[in-house]
Amino acid sequence: MSESDTSIIQSNDGITADVRSMIQQTREGIARVVNSGIALLYWRIGKRIQTEILGHERAEYGKEILATLSQQLTDEFGKGYSYSALTRMVKFAEAFSEGEIVATLSRQLGWSHFKEIFHPLHFVRTKLEAKARETDKALREILGKIGV
Repeated sequence: MSESDTSIIQSNDGITADVRSMIQQTREGIARVVNSGIALLYWRIGKRIQTEILGHERAEYGKEILATLSQQLTDEFGKGYSYSALTRMVKFAEAFSEGEIVATLSRQLGWSHFKEIFHPLHFVRTKLEAKARETDKALREILGKIGV
């Protein structure tokens, strides 16, 4: 279904089945758009927090700001912006550093799908970064060896 889908379903199943089908198609299309929008919003929030608040030099101060931010957002928009939710958004932005990738994937994947994907990616990235520090090799070299 596209944004401007004006097709009228007419089948041998009758008007009730046809209208029901149109309603279901529209609901599914709306759900895809909303899920895509939510995933992009959460990535943007995570990226903003990551780059502006949780910079390398300001990490401890950033955690305090994150707690304050989460309280303000929760008061205004509800529990979807709790400290742990904002932390997940930051991890999401860390796991998917390119907005274009998120925009492309979000057309097919919702926020719950991304959460399933980025937790293992974040774990692997953390382990690889630690290994890179231990062996004094560049992270890119290690990632190149394993094809990531």
